[in-house]
Amino acid sequence: MDVFQTMRFFMAVAQSGSFTAAAELLDTTTTNVSKAVSSLETRLQTRLINRTTRRLALTEAGARYLQRCERILDEVREADEEAGTAHTRPMGRLKIHAMSAIGNHYVIDAIAKYRETHPSVMFDLTLTNRLPDLLEEGYDMSIVLARDLPDSGFVAQRLGITYSILCASPAYLKKRGIPDSPGSLGAHDCLRIVNTVMPVEHWAFEGPEGVESINVPLSPFHINTADGMTVAITNGMGIGIQPIASAVNGLRAGTLVRVLPEYRLEELNLFAIYPSRKFVDAKTKTWVEFLKHHIPGMLASDEKIVGSGKTSVFE
Repeated sequence: MDVFQTMRFFMAVAQSGSFTAAAELLDTTTTNVSKAVSSLETRLQTRLINRTTRRLALTEAGARYLQRCERILDEVREADEEAGTAHTRPMGRLKIHAMSAIGNHYVIDAIAKYRETHPSVMFDLTLTNRLPDLLEEGYDMSIVLARDLPDSGFVAQRLGITYSILCASPAYLKKRGIPDSPGSLGAHDCLRIVNTVMPVEHWAFEGPEGVESINVPLSPFHINTADGMTVAITNGMGIGIQPIASAVNGLRAGTLVRVLPEYRLEELNLFAIYPSRKFVDAKTKTWVEFLKHHIPGMLASDEKIVGSGKTSVFE
């Protein structure tokens, strides 16, 4: 018999005033109740109840122990109730990881809208361009870009597909000219993102003639985040790869221009990854469902902006 169970047996005896009444309350035998209390006293090396043939009385230690048991078992009951409602009512804190550009452009917006209807759910969001160890690092979910995912045993929900484009600043293109094919990039300053998602030395374009790969010329600038690359491109440092999420605001504002608009790079899946399909609590379940409905619309809206954005600085 476990500690909590012996506590319950002791409390039943103390509150009912007899072993028989406690047995009836607990739907067991008087012998079981007596043995449970005796084993508890043996474990504690303390007498909790003075027994006579006529009545029972708590010792001083027993009275103190009863107060402790009542508080402990109340907390256990409340914890059980809270854990039980976790599967029916979204509440508590979600620890989320997302890749930087995706997190800044999509995930924070999604969190704000989700919390309009689920204000009892709080978020800890970490932005890094890597795939974390969910269990080791304690994340409830990771939102990442990848061609495919390694077999991890985790649940992966695909939220959509996105891709990258080439961008430059109007000032750079006026000064250096507009490339008309992937091969003509050799005459330009090509800026490189160095991370686990973007290619470094080889850029593969999908265009009118199918897939075309080029070796990237020696780069004057390397950086590890897409949002940092946006700043470098905007400052006229050269031509660089931009995920749609990082490019749309600059294209809308005119601070970025899409280069080689008939080509796209690095088509990637956007995944939400979480540890288990079994006993998923309400906050995770409703968050996943929200992402599945919200993110595709954002991706489609951004793709329209990319497709209709300015492609010439001379327009």
